[in-house]
Amino acid sequence: MSSLLSTIGIGIVVFASTNIDDIFVLAAFFADSRVRRRSVVVGQFLGVGALVLASALAAMLALAIPEGWVALLGLVPLFLGLRRLLMLRRGVGGKQGNVEAHLTQDKEHMAEHRFHSHLLTVAAVTAANGGDNLGVYIPLFATAPDSVGAYALIFAAMTAIWCALGYALVNNRVLGGPIRRYGQVALPFVLIALGICILSDALVLFR
Repeated sequence: MSSLLSTIGIGIVVFASTNIDDIFVLAAFFADSRVRRRSVVVGQFLGVGALVLASALAAMLALAIPEGWVALLGLVPLFLGLRRLLMLRRGVGGKQGNVEAHLTQDKEHMAEHRFHSHLLTVAAVTAANGGDNLGVYIPLFATAPDSVGAYALIFAAMTAIWCALGYALVNNRVLGGPIRRYGQVALPFVLIALGICILSDALVLFR
């Protein structure tokens, strides 16, 4: 029993400490009226799942990812942020874009296309922001291989909680209004800042 409680405690602390910034990224996605909530939630689960799977495989193969190389994943949110910023400058993300989105909402194939596109975007950003996760998960799984399944379940539960917190932040009485009002405009800058922050760890490759 004490071993199980210890595993749960470690899993919660490890997930929270390596994903604290994801709450604000999730809030930015939830605040974008063009992104479906389902896309954000499923994309977040896929991103976290990919990180757990990669960490488990690396732990099993006793692989160590060289410092700096993981940080190159920062190119993903940087590219997505620049792309969304360009769309905003062209007016795609403005009121006209919202009207067109509502007009095409009833078209099943267009809705499905947007769902998959946004889902992959959220998953890619989550995975790209997982450098810290890999650095912690791999040695954790390597030292406790029998607990990998338990940690995966704990991380899944924490991912659901993280999604709920991000959604609650957007719907907060005080903060929700400004976040929803400016979320669509702020999202590109959040992604760009996230990409630059992640890429800064890749400077070791040029030393």
